[in-house]
Amino acid sequence: MARRDVVFLLDGSDGTRSSFPAMRDFVERMVERLNVSEKGDHVSVVQYSRDPEAHFYLNTYSRKEDVLDTLRGLMHKGGRPLNTGAALQYVRDNVFTASSGSRLVEGVPQLLILLSGGKSFDNVDTPASSLKELGVLIFAIGSRSSDSRELQKISNEPSYALSVSDFADLPSVQQQLFTNINTVFVEGTSSTTTTIAEGRRQRRDVVFLLDGSDATRNGFPAMKEFVQRMVEKLEVSENRDQVSVVQYSRDPEAHFYLNTFKTKEKILDSVRGLRHKGGRPLYTGAALQYVIDNVFTASSGSRRVEGVPQILVLLSGGRSFDSVEAAASSLKELGILTFGIGSRGSDSRELQRISYDPNYALSVSDFSELPNVQEQLLASVKAVSIPITPTSQTVTADYVTPRKDIVFLLDGSDGTRNSFPAMRDFVQRVVEQYTIEANRDRVSVVQYSREAEVHFYLNSHTTKEEVLDRVRGLRHKGDRPLYTGAALQYVRDNVFTASSGSRRLEGVPQILILLSGGRSFDSVDAAASSLKELGVLTFGIGSRGSDSRELQRISYDPSYALSVTDFSELPNVQEQLLASVQAVAMPITPASPTLTADDAIPRKDVVFLLDGSDGTRNTFPAMRDFVQRVVELFNIEANRDRVSVVQYSRDAEVNFYLNTYATKGEILNTVRGLRHRGGRPLNTGAALQYVRDSVFTASAGSRKQEGVPQILILLSGGRSGDNIDTPASTLKESGILIFGIGTRNSSREVQRIANDPTYAQSINEFSDLPSVQQQFISSLNNALGQVKPMTPTVAGKTDYHTSLENSTLSSPCKACRRH
Repeated sequence: MARRDVVFLLDGSDGTRSSFPAMRDFVERMVERLNVSEKGDHVSVVQYSRDPEAHFYLNTYSRKEDVLDTLRGLMHKGGRPLNTGAALQYVRDNVFTASSGSRLVEGVPQLLILLSGGKSFDNVDTPASSLKELGVLIFAIGSRSSDSRELQKISNEPSYALSVSDFADLPSVQQQLFTNINTVFVEGTSSTTTTIAEGRRQRRDVVFLLDGSDATRNGFPAMKEFVQRMVEKLEVSENRDQVSVVQYSRDPEAHFYLNTFKTKEKILDSVRGLRHKGGRPLYTGAALQYVIDNVFTASSGSRRVEGVPQILVLLSGGRSFDSVEAAASSLKELGILTFGIGSRGSDSRELQRISYDPNYALSVSDFSELPNVQEQLLASVKAVSIPITPTSQTVTADYVTPRKDIVFLLDGSDGTRNSFPAMRDFVQRVVEQYTIEANRDRVSVVQYSREAEVHFYLNSHTTKEEVLDRVRGLRHKGDRPLYTGAALQYVRDNVFTASSGSRRLEGVPQILILLSGGRSFDSVDAAASSLKELGVLTFGIGSRGSDSRELQRISYDPSYALSVTDFSELPNVQEQLLASVQAVAMPITPASPTLTADDAIPRKDVVFLLDGSDGTRNTFPAMRDFVQRVVELFNIEANRDRVSVVQYSRDAEVNFYLNTYATKGEILNTVRGLRHRGGRPLNTGAALQYVRDSVFTASAGSRKQEGVPQILILLSGGRSGDNIDTPASTLKESGILIFGIGTRNSSREVQRIANDPTYAQSINEFSDLPSVQQQFISSLNNALGQVKPMTPTVAGKTDYHTSLENSTLSSPCKACRRH
């Protein structure tokens, strides 16, 4: 049975007094559609203004009737100002917890639905990031008074933020929200038997945290042997158990991460070679925080967000010199199952407080007695590590099936009133030609005149019959003037998105079919370019009233623009359109021995963005050396990896573009000769916008439209003097993967810029870059390994993206040419 923990966070400030009944009704209607029961969905409602207040928790009610009864009696809270940040932090600390009924540890999806009618008076970035790191999926709905950018920042992705003019209009977005929820939580679960079998296998991420202080010098060999025996009992492989080992005294040190080794033999070899660290005093609290921030992260191989049990085994031989409380609580909130084993020198109560449950704390007189508790620990680990079906699909034969996401954009203005039935019939006939299923072809229909209106999204219907029924019932919209530019932008921002059912990031071809009967009253160029940059293949069909040149500019290629005298003649071009779509929307198949050599080559476009301001004058040589070492790992050729370097302070300056050099030797020579730029202030936002507009472009060598992964590596040593959020969001929406390394002055800002906080690393200063290089490479590999093949723009040309490690195995370039 599908299970969800759903928390509604409602703006109860003075500004929503008149619209609160509509908000309350909306929550009731949403709850009506949930399967509320003890073993099904759980619901909580929190209202906030200056302060938040929980009306009921996730474990307060187990019957839908009780939830609805309480909802009907909700009173508006009132008060001001609106502190959305504090409310987000509150639900993280007080509602999404085991004691309040959260089943996060069991792998149950955690969902937050925020309804906010105004701009927050406090900061929302930190608590929103904290919720996302916990694995909570956030959806937000705002009204005209809300700050739409703020809601997009709060949501897990900008497309999860919806907007209405007034909360009285909430019913108009209810279906889209519910569809979004189902897409995220249901569609991701594979129904194929191979995937289910994979999901039911036991999988664990196990981290050993070893006391390597002076006090354990004699007992360390026994600790090491204990870890070896434990690993021997695990099923180590990429899709089963993963292991990491960290040793600590005053400072912690990771010997290897969860994604460092894929075989039991390599782990055992590394464990056998462990040397006692030594040092004092013993800071267990700092070590626990270290594993949270640096080991139980996606970039280090943690699969927590996939529902894989996270286990920490602590071996401590003494009492900590720092506080363990905050870090231990954080581990529990993250759902990490901590087992503590101590010796006679340990503080047994401290170990019980650290452990997930006091019963998980074990004790021996001396670490040489560890074999006595080994079986008990293994039994405990196996008892709590219930396998959780993964939410991500594994590649199966289904992926070789041709799949398409097709959006019809229909001119519903006054000028097409008489011909609209012919347009509707045309859509029906085209749909008849496709295989409509959740894992095959998907269809959406949008009609527009002055404004655009979605009739149904790509994930609204999963059968051909449902789609055809909806198409037959389409009514002409009417109104004027005709704003085609705005409609194109609308489908880009609201329909070709993951939350609306687009599978663009899975490499499924994205197709837009525009039927326009007149010339647009607004500019179409920016929106058309934006769609092309996204990889959407646009076909335009016009009538005698249309501007043929405008349709050619809108279409992905001028040859994709078709024309009829009147829309009643659409059957005349139907076969031509279908043939064109079939030719460009080639099915994308996983790599196999039948692929040509060119198809199977991993490729990347990598841009380094370096802080060259006055603040990095002394550390710039270390930054330059880091770039050299990373470039050494790439396969630089015109048809393999490409590299660009940009330096910035007040303004950005390109040292070389992606297509400037085609050999590794040329790039390394230029990097060695880089001079520090200097200048102030540091405008990171402007630099991000610059690389988007001037470097990640086809003319500068970017192969984004060919499906080649686009990677930005930012090294920033200070806080930006301008706004970073908008340009960072724009880069992410363009499909660019952003990794960042910051210093003590910039680490939080770099986390906000990066695609995921785990893609951001922090060091004291750039001279410490070698200490994070391996983890950085692992993080980059991990992200690239998850990149799906993207839509090709040339028939039959497909890219498959693998990790840096794989690419370094290829033979070096023998006949590179300047591109």
